[in-house]
Amino acid sequence: MEGAQGSSSSSSKGLCTSAMTLSQLGDSHVPQRYVLPPSQRPNPTPKYCPSTNLPIIDLSSLQHPSLRSNVIHEIRMACKELGFFQVINHGVPQSVINHALEAATEFFNLPIDEKMLLFSDDIHEPVRYGTSLNHVVDQVYFWRDFLKHYSHPISDWIHLWPSNPPTYKEKMANYTKAIHVLQKQLMGLVFESLGLNPNYLEEEVENGSEVLAVNCYPACPQPELTLGIPPHSDYGALTILLQSCPGLQVMDSHNNWVSVPAIQGALIVQLGDQMEVISNGQYKGVVHRATVNMEKRRFSIASLHSLALSKKIGPAPQLVDEQHPKAYKEFSFKDFLDFISRNDIMEGRFLDTVKNNP
Repeated sequence: MEGAQGSSSSSSKGLCTSAMTLSQLGDSHVPQRYVLPPSQRPNPTPKYCPSTNLPIIDLSSLQHPSLRSNVIHEIRMACKELGFFQVINHGVPQSVINHALEAATEFFNLPIDEKMLLFSDDIHEPVRYGTSLNHVVDQVYFWRDFLKHYSHPISDWIHLWPSNPPTYKEKMANYTKAIHVLQKQLMGLVFESLGLNPNYLEEEVENGSEVLAVNCYPACPQPELTLGIPPHSDYGALTILLQSCPGLQVMDSHNNWVSVPAIQGALIVQLGDQMEVISNGQYKGVVHRATVNMEKRRFSIASLHSLALSKKIGPAPQLVDEQHPKAYKEFSFKDFLDFISRNDIMEGRFLDTVKNNP
């Protein structure tokens, strides 16, 4: 199997053209393989829905015992209604955030030959550069280049990270360490908002998988025809996202796409499939997508936090009773990786394959 994967990756290098390369060619049209069917194209002027509140939660309120219950309530409502919120005063220094975005910019500014040294279409590779989503199975390509690498425990993986740009490892390591602390705090708050012990699954959370997805969405000549990433929910428990400018859209409870503003200093929190399952359906894994624009590149850094690769995930026993039977079968991260290696993300959510029949 390793030989077959290696051969596939090598042969794919010749077939892979990055979105940034296409953008730099200056064509006035996107290639046909990037053009979505009309029903799946983004609306150039997405709906503004006054009824859709995109929550911004101030974590500094947790320092005041009298305000803690308010924060827990805000998190509960955000997780029930959207599976999404933004946090401010979260403890990650602005300098660390700025340096992470600098590292992302510097990496994608490298010559294509340099980046292609990390190219792989094997989704199990601990560090890989690529384009689209999974260009081996994607029926339509997406206007995105990415660098993905494992990031926890950082001592196990940092030696595999790019050595060029020279400051990449240092800048991303500082960001990853700060985000790991925030992620553990947020997981505890989400569990507490479900009525669980904040330390629920503490060992599994600490020993879980963390993947850093560093994304570049180049300027696009026809943004109304394509997407950076198609509608999907994240597999893991919780994703913390940093974006350099607007482009993220989330689906609200009325199936409207709502653009997420880029707020200085804020970080985006998205619940994933694992948290939807643990909550037994009380909370939702937010469906989201990335749009592109004509004017400038957009960068995002997604920290995807999952329980351990082999850990079977199921609804928390405390949230299951006669009135609330198990809504999902147990599954593992490996099951998800097997699913996405075989399927086009546009054809359905992994979560739908593990739902129990009503």
